[in-house]
Amino acid sequence: MKKYPQLHLDNQVCFSVYSLHRRITQSYQPLLKPLGLTYPQYLVMLVLWQAAEEAQLPVTVTFLCQRLMLDTGTVTPLLKRMEQAGLVDRRRADRDERVVLVQLTENGLALREAASTVPVAMACNSGLDLKEAFGFRDTIKRWLQRWVG
Repeated sequence: MKKYPQLHLDNQVCFSVYSLHRRITQSYQPLLKPLGLTYPQYLVMLVLWQAAEEAQLPVTVTFLCQRLMLDTGTVTPLLKRMEQAGLVDRRRADRDERVVLVQLTENGLALREAASTVPVAMACNSGLDLKEAFGFRDTIKRWLQRWVG
């Protein structure tokens, strides 16, 4: 029987990345639960907190979708739940009602302080040293650039 090692699960880069993604996401859960955030909500908050630091708020839903590499069908329900939780406000732009603007509430901005410990805790939990982790992150970014341009 002919063998096809290129079709073995353990030889697939995609499966390794997928498995690591699932483990990382699961590792975030106990850190984010006290903040009342899911992992996707945390990613949204990271974008919004950075925009706040750079005085770029409000941002459009389109901007959030681009930064998170997600479609509006995924981001819109996420934002609705975050608005109900009092973390963000959404409103239509005055000049173009098709554009939805997203702004942090005071509660959403205040949550940043408590969330500031999450990256450190994740780094400690991973067992990776920071140099190794940053090198891995940079490799992933290069791969993403090749895939999405």
